[in-house]
Amino acid sequence: MTAFKTIRARAEKRKGGPKALAKLLPAKPDPKALARLGDDRILAEMTKRVFCAGFAWSVIESKWPGFEKAFLGFKPGPLSLKPDEFWDELMKDTRIVRNGAKIMSVRANASFVRDIAKEHGSFGKFLANWPSSDEAGLLELLAKRGSRLGGNTGQMMLRFLGWDGFVTSRDVVLCLRDAGLDIAETVTSKRDLAKVQAQFNAWAEETGLAYVQLSRICALSIGENYSADKLESMLGGDE
Repeated sequence: MTAFKTIRARAEKRKGGPKALAKLLPAKPDPKALARLGDDRILAEMTKRVFCAGFAWSVIESKWPGFEKAFLGFKPGPLSLKPDEFWDELMKDTRIVRNGAKIMSVRANASFVRDIAKEHGSFGKFLANWPSSDEAGLLELLAKRGSRLGGNTGQMMLRFLGWDGFVTSRDVVLCLRDAGLDIAETVTSKRDLAKVQAQFNAWAEETGLAYVQLSRICALSIGENYSADKLESMLGGDE
């Protein structure tokens, strides 16, 4: 496998040097801040990522105040106890995107967040205590116990919540394959995800960098070479 210093050097060259690259990297996530997140904010982010999947993010963002009102501020306890009639009415609510399967995922995920909070004190505390060296295990749990939280949706949810992990975006996977990792062009199997996890663990040990920073450097080292200024305006949680 290619040493990470080689990948970083390539990213620096593409972006105009070490200082230019550093400006494009996210800060190291703060587990204490994650642990303080309210369960309502966890469920809100879950919902936003579910609705953004396969849909224009700008539309979801523009309608988000309506989502907050329609879903009662995303308080998991009250939402999980709402009767069928409440959810039926949401199917006709113009304040939100009226996708039945995604609306019902909020009901399921409200119960999921509530149950995890009962087990660990809060969902944020649960995430803060889960090691970055086992993102694969966390993603499996999200897929099994949550609703529509598998794959990239779960990864993006974790990223936007401030959990320290990688994202298997197109460019990150391209970087990994270019570095010598034998994985498919789209990472969907447990086998490939385990390989990605092991490689990021090795790079984290090699560099001391946060996983979100390793992931971003990977993405910036290959693929479409946008200017540093354009990337600064574009980059959020995605890569």
